[in-house]
Amino acid sequence: MTGQPLVQMRDIVKKFGSTVVLDGIDLDVQEGEVVCLIGPSGAGKSTLLRCINGLERISSGSIEVGGQELRYDEKHLNDIRSRIGMVFQSFNLFPHMTVLENVCVAQREVHGRSKDEARARAGELLERVGLAHKADAYPDNLSGGQQQRVAIARALAMDPKVMLFDEPTSALDPELVGEVLQVMRTLADEGMTMVVVTHEMRFARQAADRVVLLADGGIAEQGPPEDVLGNPSSERGKAFLAELTD
Repeated sequence: MTGQPLVQMRDIVKKFGSTVVLDGIDLDVQEGEVVCLIGPSGAGKSTLLRCINGLERISSGSIEVGGQELRYDEKHLNDIRSRIGMVFQSFNLFPHMTVLENVCVAQREVHGRSKDEARARAGELLERVGLAHKADAYPDNLSGGQQQRVAIARALAMDPKVMLFDEPTSALDPELVGEVLQVMRTLADEGMTMVVVTHEMRFARQAADRVVLLADGGIAEQGPPEDVLGNPSSERGKAFLAELTD
């Protein structure tokens, strides 16, 4: 994992009105790397993730994805977003479409694939996330974990260079969390570049190449999970982990 970073963020500042949420963030993500963003609520983790694909407009700084700088005109946004898959806390599936149709629709509208091409790709991905047998079901007939796995398949259908996960298990009942994390672990093992906002420290320990602790608008600490989670060097890191074990 060397050379030009797949995602490069330089001196990122993000303000909401007079409130500074991100203050001078520098962060690189190499191709094939899994980076987990952790930190207290309000630290700006989800905001940072949303800045990468232009859902939030940065106040200053620069972001590059695959060597292309993020700009905010429609053409450049579409180009950047075609390289990025995003999985949200809520599943955002179309309730009036079947599982298969949910995974097909963006392929046809964005990539211009034929109906048969889109259905074939959707079938492969539903098999990959263990839901080929639910292709004709509607979202309301699925569990939360199944819906999130469909959302992952839908994001993968766009053949992204990097996958962004914004607390993908936070809306799930505890017994359903494992099935989603297992799909994510498999993606990590297969070499998918991933940036994951998570409170699941076990997942971060097992799957992350690097853990980044955000706090007070900046990066308080980053490094291998065994260092950041096992032996934090910063006072902010020690305090955050102490809160988790209280």
